[in-house]
Amino acid sequence: MYYKLNHYFIVIIKMLGLNKNKKNFDMWFLHKGDKTLRLNYDLNENSIVIDVGGYEGQWSSDIYSMYNCVIHILEPVSRLADKIEKRFAKNKKIFIHKFGLSNQTGDFIMNVRENCSSILPVYSIEQNSIHIVKALDFFTSEKIDNIDLIKINIEGAEYDLLDHLLDCGYIKKIKNIQVQFHDFVDNAEMRMKKIQTRLMETHVVTYQYRFVWENWQLKNGDDLKFKQSNL
Repeated sequence: MYYKLNHYFIVIIKMLGLNKNKKNFDMWFLHKGDKTLRLNYDLNENSIVIDVGGYEGQWSSDIYSMYNCVIHILEPVSRLADKIEKRFAKNKKIFIHKFGLSNQTGDFIMNVRENCSSILPVYSIEQNSIHIVKALDFFTSEKIDNIDLIKINIEGAEYDLLDHLLDCGYIKKIKNIQVQFHDFVDNAEMRMKKIQTRLMETHVVTYQYRFVWENWQLKNGDDLKFKQSNL
């Protein structure tokens, strides 16, 4: 998978307001999604939360302060992971893993550009060697049989990860999937729609802002409502 446009020019396009998803971003901010939808879940002190793409750990910090749940943060960029580790050093319910999750295990080059870091080719200010672990192997080694909420923000690598979770069947063990799809990879829209179609077999969408943020909740027989959509 490669960018059709250099990430630098994608940033410029967004700044000029020409991004085709600008309306969805505007609606997201209008609804204060980062402070509401991304945090409002039925969690408690026994819930298991997986933060894939921890960055600085703020989302995990907010979730923990609200629910006191167990959180596993995965961040492959060493300097970011070190900061997160220091931030939660005294918290026994937050576990830091200095690698990422995908459909395979191996070492890759990460193009680091703050919160736009990616293993895909991007305009970047530095490059780091990172370690990626096959998701199913990680969950097995950590004896994680069920997940109440997984957050996925990994700059284009979400497609491989979600395909893997669907293929191996582990997706049925995840109650909520909060994911940010990115449109700068090859065939992004087609791949996103295929994943969404497969997710419909086991989950229902509870909020959805196209290429911004969306959440899929495991079906449980209740009449779950479609809260918000910008499809």
